[in-house]
Amino acid sequence: MDRFQELRVFIAVADSGGLAKAASVIHGSPPAVTRTLASLEERLGVRLFDRTTRSLRLTEPGMKFLDEARRILGDLETAEQEMAGQSNVVSGNLTLTTSLTFGRAMLQPIVSDFIDAHPHITVSLLLFDRVVDLIDEGFDLAVRIANLPDSSLVSRHVGDVRRMLVASPDYLSKHGSPKTPEDLKTHTVIGQTGLMPNRELRYFKAGKPARITLPIRFEINDALACISAAEQGKGITIALSYMVSDALRKGRLVPVLNKFRPPPVPVNLIYAQRRIVAPKLRAFIDFAAPRLSAVLSEGRSILKD
Repeated sequence: MDRFQELRVFIAVADSGGLAKAASVIHGSPPAVTRTLASLEERLGVRLFDRTTRSLRLTEPGMKFLDEARRILGDLETAEQEMAGQSNVVSGNLTLTTSLTFGRAMLQPIVSDFIDAHPHITVSLLLFDRVVDLIDEGFDLAVRIANLPDSSLVSRHVGDVRRMLVASPDYLSKHGSPKTPEDLKTHTVIGQTGLMPNRELRYFKAGKPARITLPIRFEINDALACISAAEQGKGITIALSYMVSDALRKGRLVPVLNKFRPPPVPVNLIYAQRRIVAPKLRAFIDFAAPRLSAVLSEGRSILKD
């Protein structure tokens, strides 16, 4: 039995959640998939799936083996391209993910330009406001705005963003500018549920983290809607700096309580560690990293301390 084919069958079953569906994916038959899976489990000496009459579920050893199987087949595909002299040919489908707002504002234009530059590439860009598991969900790369924990993933730092409070000049002229976070209790604050969970503002005072719960009458789970309301003079809102860089530059919004801002948060390109990086992934990283760095650096230059 071709061991690489065993891995392909195993991954197909794990991804599709059923033997018949896996057989359709690999253009085989359900009995052949069943035999291959049984042979693999017998050779490994472990059960990879818990089976019921209605579903298959990966066991703990199965989940660990799935990560290794994906890595092995990825390395094989890339190595074959290298040996065939195709290392400079950027082709295939690239799967990317990031947050909804960052994807719309920052990543989508870069991906569009990348596609224009590489006619043999296709890209799937999926935007989620949650942490995606690159290995389990089959993504080549993610852009994450966070302090990253130690992991087996590779990261490339491309810039930083900051949490900040903003308001329109019209609102501040009518209601005055708060001098301290406590002053916000007498202002209209437009809450953003992602950046102010439980209506709590986190800030820094004298170099130390602090927090305050605000009496918010209006909160929204979409950053762009909060920013739009602030531009209309409806109140003070919180945002990440890249979200409001254009509005700050053009004077539609101004910073509030800047000296209480938390430290910058890094922006990283994240991908799985492999001995050989696929040409399509290497090309995108080399293309996207300097462009993201330039845009994020431009955004920092308009922020006033």
